[in-house]
Amino acid sequence: MNCRQTYSWLALKQHYNEIKNLHLRDMFAADTVRFADFSVEFDGIFADFSKNRITRETIKLLENLAHECNVAASAERMFAGKKINSTENRAVLHTALRRAATDSVLIDGKNIIPEIHEVLVRIKVFSEEIRDGKRRGFTGKIFTDIVNIGIGGSDLGPKLVCDALKFYSKRNLTVHFVSNIDSTHLAETLRTLNPETTLFIVSSKTFTTEETMTNARSARDWFLSSAAVEADVQSHFAAVSTNFTATEQFGINPANVFVFRDWVGGRYSLWSAIGLSVALSVGFENFSDLLAGARAMDKHFLEAPFEKNIPMLAAAIGVWHVNFFGAESQSVLPYDEYLRLLPAYLQQLDMESNGKSVMLQGEPVDFHTAPIIWGQPGTDSQHSFFQLLHQGTRLIPCDFIAVAKPLNPIGDHHKRLMANFFAQTEALMRGKTTDEAHDELLGAGTSTHEAERLAPHKTFAGNRPTTTFLIDKLTPYTLGALLAMYEHKVFVQGIIWGINSFDQWGVELGKQLAKAILPELSGEDPVPHDCSTAGLIALYKKQNVRT
Repeated sequence: MNCRQTYSWLALKQHYNEIKNLHLRDMFAADTVRFADFSVEFDGIFADFSKNRITRETIKLLENLAHECNVAASAERMFAGKKINSTENRAVLHTALRRAATDSVLIDGKNIIPEIHEVLVRIKVFSEEIRDGKRRGFTGKIFTDIVNIGIGGSDLGPKLVCDALKFYSKRNLTVHFVSNIDSTHLAETLRTLNPETTLFIVSSKTFTTEETMTNARSARDWFLSSAAVEADVQSHFAAVSTNFTATEQFGINPANVFVFRDWVGGRYSLWSAIGLSVALSVGFENFSDLLAGARAMDKHFLEAPFEKNIPMLAAAIGVWHVNFFGAESQSVLPYDEYLRLLPAYLQQLDMESNGKSVMLQGEPVDFHTAPIIWGQPGTDSQHSFFQLLHQGTRLIPCDFIAVAKPLNPIGDHHKRLMANFFAQTEALMRGKTTDEAHDELLGAGTSTHEAERLAPHKTFAGNRPTTTFLIDKLTPYTLGALLAMYEHKVFVQGIIWGINSFDQWGVELGKQLAKAILPELSGEDPVPHDCSTAGLIALYKKQNVRT
């Protein structure tokens, strides 16, 4: 279904024309209960949607759109294990990874929940034995460093969570992440590590991912260049994969291989055995709490009414921004240093999922889909790109995320942080008129002539939409709920836009061409290229000969 052909879309288009010139400042002035009506609280997360350019009629029409696009039915199909990833004929069951052991989800007639929990038990045992020092390196020393080798979802998810939950981590066990095929990433990671006390986790579903396996083989060589022998690889390497033949050929003990299936997409794989590094870092109980928080958000998503459903509202308002106000990007602004990697994580989640230009039936998309996701922690971002947010010519909706109770209270740091947090959303909403700027300048003693000259430069249009997420306390549970919320938001938008949020064919073409070029860089006969690519390759080879 093309969403633009629904009655709701046409109604929203008319509604947009009716309210597009309304200013948020005036909306708040006219509605004293706006905050209460457009905010939702759920399990330690408070979501305030009131500073978006919406009315009660907007929400009603967006709910109608979700209904016409069969969002609820599509969600039920996903949770039930139907093969909604139509281009790969796969189920999409990252949500099953956080289901209770007593639940049942069938794939081809088989309940997959017991297998999921068997893997969780193995993760628990393995992580606890490493953390307790029961499992040791080949010389009998306790492991001090874990190196997770993966890329994409096998890197971004666990890296985000380990960083976000660092407060809860085992401080004498450091987790590192290597993803880039650039040798510098691996070299700088290994530079200060001791092979005797380093454990590697190679995370690749197929165990053929080029970047991951190149890094894994080099890590293996580094390990064996010490006093270790081939048999010692079994003590220092684990894998998260389904390719048992390849892991065994690599030298990894089958007991140290943790499986996750093809119904788990890479960018949704954090909840699977890909989270092994998380369990090692913060402990299995905290990893379980992460899953519990996501499970609670799953239930909220499935059961809460639209107007009190956080993922539904976030998704629908995002569609409103992209397709009616023409917003091309969205900024994610965590005012918590522990969440500094969240924007990068959401870039993959959102843009790899919904960066599509073909609808489910193969016809081209004739409207914008995923926004460009970008951001940086506050208050650093205030001294970087906030100028563009406040006075630039583009409309850029923002998600502001903060934690009410700091994990590391020092003096009045947190109050100062939160003062900035609250001030920025108010400033983006209210703005400052030219008259206000003029009067402010006069009040500061500026001459009338100078005030008239400077006032336009100190004018802020305001009316810039923001959504605020205030988390009671950053815990594994609330982090799990927050990440699941964003997953469901992306899912809902994909359903409304009529695209497949669970494939990623766009990453394949460059990989195919790279495989063809690689032999050429090693001296084999060149393959046909455009003159730019051919010229650059020739220049590289010439420079490489010089060095």
